[in-house]
Amino acid sequence: MNHPGNLAIDVDGEVFGSIGLFPQTDIHQKSAELGYWLAEPFWGNGIVPQAIGEIVEYGFKTFDIVRIYARPFSTNRASQRVLEKAGFTCEARHKKALYKNGEFMDELVYVTFKDEY
Repeated sequence: MNHPGNLAIDVDGEVFGSIGLFPQTDIHQKSAELGYWLAEPFWGNGIVPQAIGEIVEYGFKTFDIVRIYARPFSTNRASQRVLEKAGFTCEARHKKALYKNGEFMDELVYVTFKDEY
């Protein structure tokens, strides 16, 4: 994972997950996509909102971007709450944009902006 925006989520020296910020290209070059995961035993401890806050700050300082977005499944309310706690707002809902395990789901787009963060 040799990328300056892909980092481990570490608590007291142990890795419990990963978080990544991926600047886009071409006409999307001023945006970066955020992705993350955390091992289930550590859910609900405030780890991911803190990690998101840190990587957003890092991203706006490191990359020439003005917008960071994440695209959680509409069924993943926990991830939506994490993004909201980290200061993101829901910008869009793409209806039936995802097809997984034989079912359609909506995809949400959460966003934060450099001049608002």
